[in-house]
Amino acid sequence: MSNIILVRFNEIHLKGGNKKYFINLLYNNIKNALKEYNCLIESVDNRLIIRDYTNFDEDDIIDNLKCVFGVHSISKARELNNSVEEINDFVANLKIDTSFKCDVNRADKSFPIQSNEYEKILGEIVLNNNPNAKVDIHKPNVTIHIDIRTNGKSFVFYDIIYAYSGLPLGENTDGLLLLSGGIDSPVAGFCMAKRGMRQDILHFDSFPYTSAQAKNKVILLAKQIKKFIGAKYMYVCSMTKLQEEFHLNCNEEYAINLLRRSMIRVANYLCDKYKYKAIITGESLGQVASQTIESLTSTNAVAEYPVLRPLIAFNKDEIISIAKEIDTYKTSILPYEDCCTVFLPKNPIIKPKIKNSLKEESKIDLNTLLKYVIDNI
Repeated sequence: MSNIILVRFNEIHLKGGNKKYFINLLYNNIKNALKEYNCLIESVDNRLIIRDYTNFDEDDIIDNLKCVFGVHSISKARELNNSVEEINDFVANLKIDTSFKCDVNRADKSFPIQSNEYEKILGEIVLNNNPNAKVDIHKPNVTIHIDIRTNGKSFVFYDIIYAYSGLPLGENTDGLLLLSGGIDSPVAGFCMAKRGMRQDILHFDSFPYTSAQAKNKVILLAKQIKKFIGAKYMYVCSMTKLQEEFHLNCNEEYAINLLRRSMIRVANYLCDKYKYKAIITGESLGQVASQTIESLTSTNAVAEYPVLRPLIAFNKDEIISIAKEIDTYKTSILPYEDCCTVFLPKNPIIKPKIKNSLKEESKIDLNTLLKYVIDNI
């Protein structure tokens, strides 16, 4: 009989013949997330079990587990043998002075008592040993969960702590997140990580037009989302030289459009060099001038890799809600400018034509300028 932390998953159950692969991914990601705790992790009968952590705080471990995609829910539990006598004895010693119900999950069909019948038996045991307890099967204050597994073990627990679910960060599924200092892009990274895509980070600045504080703000955002997206590297690319040339030589209405196209070209280079499979942005359809369908089409035209926009149909309130949940919102609203606010045109084009974007780009030595900014990443 020992204390353990029980980890459950849900979407992985749908993976058929690939299920074992995804469980192993989740196991390895949990192992990495908990490496400082020096605990034992076991994969048993569609559950992951954390044990031997007596020198550490359970709540700290659970906080780390909640950030691992693929984890559906977590419980502090007591591990027992699949013995009617042992389970009955344990439940008889529980102290319950409020409304309760028993919930039995009988995965082991060889266990001699069926779930519904065993719930009644255990409820009677609780009532016989706790004079102030009362049964409420609809809205109990306490639910006693008994999870009877096929490996000969049962887990008894009260609380179910829900995590983010999704899919575990995969191997060879790396993407490149374009991280600005705003609210949207950290949320976009979070959403793609929830689908199993590990990401490194690319940030564009315009020093000295943007400040060191603006870059430090993005570095802080990167640190805040690292635990979700598994980032190992952050690239910082100065767009100052390009933006100055756009400002001096091109139609100012196209300044943001040309900048966005150049950002995608830089991302293409990094994807090619470091084998990233996709570019992730925080764009939401119609939110600003650079996010109309025509503007997105124009930037897509120069993309050599898939551009994934997980927030494309989200409204601002939905994005802010997630930003607050993952604790990036307060950092994102710090009042430091980003490169898209530099040389901002009074009336940016909202329906750019690709042929006009190409015409504006022909007014400068774009390839030489791109090589310059790339060489200085």
